[in-house]
Amino acid sequence: MAEKQKRAQKVYTLLVEVGRKDGDGLPKGSTGAGLLCYASGVDEAEAVRETVAILKQADMAPLDVTGYGTLEERLEQGDEIDPAERKLMQRALDENAVIVAQMTPFDD
Repeated sequence: MAEKQKRAQKVYTLLVEVGRKDGDGLPKGSTGAGLLCYASGVDEAEAVRETVAILKQADMAPLDVTGYGTLEERLEQGDEIDPAERKLMQRALDENAVIVAQMTPFDD
């Protein structure tokens, strides 16, 4: 039986917009938040699915996800990526995890 070839994990930069939900931990009075996440996956679709699932487990209400690609894709697009951001991306890869790097609450 042929062994299934394992595809390499990559880290994707995702911006997730979340709405309000009881127990979400967002500041009182905010209408939601934008979460900058680094998520590992064999492709961007898997990274998005994993991120949404983890945020739902954390009592958050994901509404929309925008993908910004892998580290290599972002560098090709001319993005400047500082050492702290690269370190978080590497952690997401090493731990096969979703890292929430930044949260920006939304107010009306």
